[in-house]
Amino acid sequence: MKKILFVGAEAMPFAATGGLGDVLGSLPAALAADPDTDVRVIMPLYGQISDAWRAKMKEEAVFTVDLAWRQLYCGVKSLKKDGVTYYFIDNEYYFKRDSLYGSFDDGERFAYFSMAALCAMEKLDFYPDVLHAHDWQAALSVVYLKCLFAKKKQYRNIKSVFTIHNIEYQGQYHFGILGDVFALGFEQYELMDFGGSINLMKAAIVCADRVSTVSPRYAEEICTPAFGKGLDSVLNDHRGKLCGILNGIDYKYYNPARDSAIPVPFSWRTRAKKPENKLALQSALGLPARRDVPLLAVISRLVAHKGLDIIAEISARLIGGEDLQLVVLGRGDADYEHFFVELERRFPDKVRTLLRYDRDLAKQIYAACDIFLMPSKTEPCGLSQMIASRYGAIPVVRETGGLYDSIKGYWEQGRRIFGNGFTFANYSGEELLERTAAAIALWRDEARRDRLMSRIMRTDFSWQESARHYLEMYQSL
Repeated sequence: MKKILFVGAEAMPFAATGGLGDVLGSLPAALAADPDTDVRVIMPLYGQISDAWRAKMKEEAVFTVDLAWRQLYCGVKSLKKDGVTYYFIDNEYYFKRDSLYGSFDDGERFAYFSMAALCAMEKLDFYPDVLHAHDWQAALSVVYLKCLFAKKKQYRNIKSVFTIHNIEYQGQYHFGILGDVFALGFEQYELMDFGGSINLMKAAIVCADRVSTVSPRYAEEICTPAFGKGLDSVLNDHRGKLCGILNGIDYKYYNPARDSAIPVPFSWRTRAKKPENKLALQSALGLPARRDVPLLAVISRLVAHKGLDIIAEISARLIGGEDLQLVVLGRGDADYEHFFVELERRFPDKVRTLLRYDRDLAKQIYAACDIFLMPSKTEPCGLSQMIASRYGAIPVVRETGGLYDSIKGYWEQGRRIFGNGFTFANYSGEELLERTAAAIALWRDEARRDRLMSRIMRTDFSWQESARHYLEMYQSL
């Protein structure tokens, strides 16, 4: 039996801030469907984890973790969900905070977490065949395995995989804390050094037996200076162990046929019910309740690299020149928040701006909207375009990263249709405007809209195919 241990900073439904949490909450269960695979996940026991989940946990171990000169309490609790054993590292000093990330001592917090994950193997008597670490917060687990634990007999044969979810965030620190915080010595200086600073992601790339990222296109992109954020040279040096595997989405959680968060459930077979969700959302938001107007949506962090700048560039022409409605959900840069609030003020019968994060509201918008805009400048994988498709919206995306791999441009030959959305290549407001207008024109043709909607909703974005690729990667180790 293959034994896989995921090491990551967040997982749905326990505590999550974004795509990483979605992946660690759903990929392990997809892998565990293979009867020959024992899948476990280890993450911090954050203060945000609810009492309901804590009541289901059992205590597995209590011990001390040595991190440089510190001797630190560590408790390990566990629960089983969807065939996966989840372990939670308990230390209230490090993890009972107002937010998962953003503390001044994040480097120390996640160094402790990585060290605790390695030490916990001995206390749990569970030594995986593969340690699979995710993003910079877990990068040190790969480094510690290679540099500090590999000489121990039980750890000697553990292989490691490091997955880059977003190369923008690398875990960069001043070398003054190499020993005191990260418990590493001068012999690891060269390994940890990148441009005169500690770079945790770089070190994990060098130490890991395999490096993966969350879409094939992104794996190619990050090996170039335009996308590599400085690490392209390191990735090219280790190109032989790099691969891209497209993420999926949780088909149980994102299921419009059984979703209690939306007013009127529907499937691809009953897609004629979808407009009822639009009418419900329009009424709830105080927009004119109309079936005959296309409802566009943006669900995103309101930051430039998500394409908000080119949406802002074309918004007045798009909204002023078309009979449409637009709903924007998210938080982000103050300038963009202010822009979309002002856009609603200018077009009160067409625009609603909702400055918050709300998963149920997001699903209501996915179920209601006709066209989903996601013109990202960079997008490692993207899940929103997959969720929108599952809920019957036509995606309009830029051809980058996972957007390129998951959405193919719509075209027709006779009565046959191809593709599952509208795409454009250059990071251009004009191209976004043209493709959005084309999507609106198709939406107004009911017969073509229905055929495309049926095709979009039946596109397979489940984890089944992705899980197969992960299992093949593990087997290759």
